[in-house]
Amino acid sequence: MKLDMHCEMILDEYRERLPLFEQIKNLVLEKLRTCFKENNVVVAGLEARIKTEKSLAGKLELKGYKYRTVDDITDIVGVRIITFFSDDVDIVSALVEKMFEIDWANSVDKRKMLEIDRFGYMSLHYICRLPQSMCTDPAAPELNQVRFEIQMRSTLQHVWANMQHDMGYKTDVEIPAEYQRNMSRLAGMLELADEQFSRIRREITDYRRNVQSLVASGNFDEVHLNGDTFRSYCELKPFQRLANKIAAINQAEMYEDSMMPYYNVLMHMGMKTIGDVERMRVDCSDGAYQLALIQLAGTGLDIVAYSVALQNLCIVQILKQGFGQAGLERLFIALYGETAYNTQRAARIFEQAKKINLI
Repeated sequence: MKLDMHCEMILDEYRERLPLFEQIKNLVLEKLRTCFKENNVVVAGLEARIKTEKSLAGKLELKGYKYRTVDDITDIVGVRIITFFSDDVDIVSALVEKMFEIDWANSVDKRKMLEIDRFGYMSLHYICRLPQSMCTDPAAPELNQVRFEIQMRSTLQHVWANMQHDMGYKTDVEIPAEYQRNMSRLAGMLELADEQFSRIRREITDYRRNVQSLVASGNFDEVHLNGDTFRSYCELKPFQRLANKIAAINQAEMYEDSMMPYYNVLMHMGMKTIGDVERMRVDCSDGAYQLALIQLAGTGLDIVAYSVALQNLCIVQILKQGFGQAGLERLFIALYGETAYNTQRAARIFEQAKKINLI
């Protein structure tokens, strides 16, 4: 590859500045990682590169006349942020705008392109500088002058762009019309999928907020029992009072464990709404406490699991429904799996329940 003297001078500048480009690349990655962590933003990928000398020489061979110095080339340092969902690009871009100085005249939103076959190129491209408020180095004033590029796009857009690149789709070789048509159809399908994933996520988020609102309002009979609603219900600590009473029997410490294993138990017990669970809590609390008195009496146990309250509530409910020792055994199988000890445990608790007239 033979370049004219002007382009060779730009290459010399590039070689001299390589350490500075490396410093900028590392700083930008560090600042972005910290920002995403502080703002609870999860991205699919965060990567950066410095344009190789070979790549830069190729660019200069084609467009060297456009650049006066290496400073006019804005993508020598390139950063790419890949989001899971297309609407996350807007969230990420807002953070980028707060962090860096944006050269708006040279930035471009390629998502506004209307051509269907441009799906993989629908990135948001910002040309940026490091602001002095973020970092300065008196020994390297160029640190705040050199521009770099940040590309932001969704995972599907990224995958599609890479597939096109691997197939050589965007080369100077003319692609037959039938292949162009098939590629355009696939691009349209992926763009639709990208939009639908974002829409579904928004709907699920709205549903969960509605569920949390219903649960918090106490309208339990209106709330269908499922994993999300049960988790929201448990966040209200409905079993805390009973658990505290049980722990106080032996002045025991209480440790927090998950209540989620009981979700399937409650479903198998025929509960349809959070209101059903709440009624069990109200109706069976006295029996659950009386059972705990017998279970803990004389044991000297000084640590009690929070979930013992719900377990005893389920035991009392099962016995009230007339499922007896076999019902208790099924409960323990659901909680602890198939073990020989389940039968012994069920028999012991069944006998304890008789003593307090739960049967």
